[in-house]
Amino acid sequence: MSALFPRRASGVLLHPTSLPGRHGSGTLGLEARRFVDFLAASGQTLWQVLPLGPTGFGHSPYSALSAFAGNPLLISPELLFEEGLLEKEELPPEPASPPQQADFERAEGESERFLRRAYGRFLQRSYDQSEFRQFCGEQVEWLEEYACYRALKRHFGERSWLDWPAEYARSEAQALACFRQEQAKEIDYHRFVQYLFFRQWRQLREYAKSRGIRIIGDLPIYVAMDSADTWGQRDIFQLDECSRPREVGGVPPDYFNENGQLWGNPVYDWERNAQTGYAWWIRRLRHALRMVDIVRIDHFRGFEAYYAIPYGEETARNGRWRKGPGAALFTALKAALGDLPIIVEDLGVITPEVIDLREQFGFPGIKLLQFAFDSGDANGNAFIPFRYPHNCVVFTGTHDNDTTLGWFHAASPEDRKRALEYMNTDGSDIGWDFIRLGLASVADAFIVPMQDVLGLGTEHRMNYPGTLEGNWRWRFQWDRLAESTVSKLAWLTKLYGR
Repeated sequence: MSALFPRRASGVLLHPTSLPGRHGSGTLGLEARRFVDFLAASGQTLWQVLPLGPTGFGHSPYSALSAFAGNPLLISPELLFEEGLLEKEELPPEPASPPQQADFERAEGESERFLRRAYGRFLQRSYDQSEFRQFCGEQVEWLEEYACYRALKRHFGERSWLDWPAEYARSEAQALACFRQEQAKEIDYHRFVQYLFFRQWRQLREYAKSRGIRIIGDLPIYVAMDSADTWGQRDIFQLDECSRPREVGGVPPDYFNENGQLWGNPVYDWERNAQTGYAWWIRRLRHALRMVDIVRIDHFRGFEAYYAIPYGEETARNGRWRKGPGAALFTALKAALGDLPIIVEDLGVITPEVIDLREQFGFPGIKLLQFAFDSGDANGNAFIPFRYPHNCVVFTGTHDNDTTLGWFHAASPEDRKRALEYMNTDGSDIGWDFIRLGLASVADAFIVPMQDVLGLGTEHRMNYPGTLEGNWRWRFQWDRLAESTVSKLAWLTKLYGR
């Protein structure tokens, strides 16, 4: 076993937006605590979430408006009501039937209304503001920049900062000083929203800890072009004199996508980051580790070498590989923060250099059971369980994959045959076959998406990579979770020593 997983562990992947509730999307309130109770009752010790930042267009957690801030849509109005910051009639109305999907547009409208009412009440009544002001002081490194950015974004009709008047886009000191004075209350409102988010998150994390649950967070390698980070920290990105990206991130064409994937995120100026001693990255990871117990690093291979595409290209075909910071970044992070409780997402184009970087620091990589049966040569497939090292985390699938039931129905007859023969099963309960296989493996940790616990099909998947519409909206309902399912998961978890 490893220092990160001193005993065999298992858990469930579920983003808080997928929780049930009356709000337009799931929140950090009572339903989140009920989910923690489910994890404990089923013998789990890990809860993996997706990135928790404020989302913009498309509502992708991987394209947030800040690498540090929390998503206001996750703030529970019920908890604000319990604290006296909302009246009962100000709570979002109970829907006629339990929502099957997150309605982010409705959630945005609801949140805007009840958060501004809560802020007004906070100012008007005799609330002790010392904790709020303490929070603002402790988080000043990122909070002032973010609050000003959000106030400016609202002032300019939610347009990207690239389309603001030049003096604001360039963060000219005099223009910002005047804006901060004129919009002091609006800026303070955005500080207050972050205070509420982090207070509710802290309370949820403390509850999870009391139930023996560790939370795995997610840290994307890139930030959105329209974000507080690119606006306020332009020097650490590859931007031209007009603040436009010189190159953007993505992945090259492959068997599945002849055009590759054009993500559009600005890539880093790693030389400039090195000159600062990777100060922004140290702040970013320190902040993440204060929020969660373990951090999953997304697109780890991009730290060894990243695929950069000229800005303005319509596909990823004309990109090229460029060297990343490699060991220098993680050496600096370790020197500043000590041992790094990190899991690395090492999927995609993985070269010996990427493997060497992962192993140099002893980071657990990721294995996907859905990838275990797509090659006729089992000895050449790193995802088949008999080839796993102990130091890895195995998933049935991730947020980017189909559900296991959906995968099985869409798989080729040859792949299905290999899977059934390997597991010695008839496939009538394929989701649980995969769960058993993951729990039984030698991997230090196993994570199963909630959709697979519930035995759901393709229509319940979280994300279709490379598409913009309809993603990230899946929600579950408690009536789908039978007591027999909880008992079965607990039994299998105990059976395989997790």
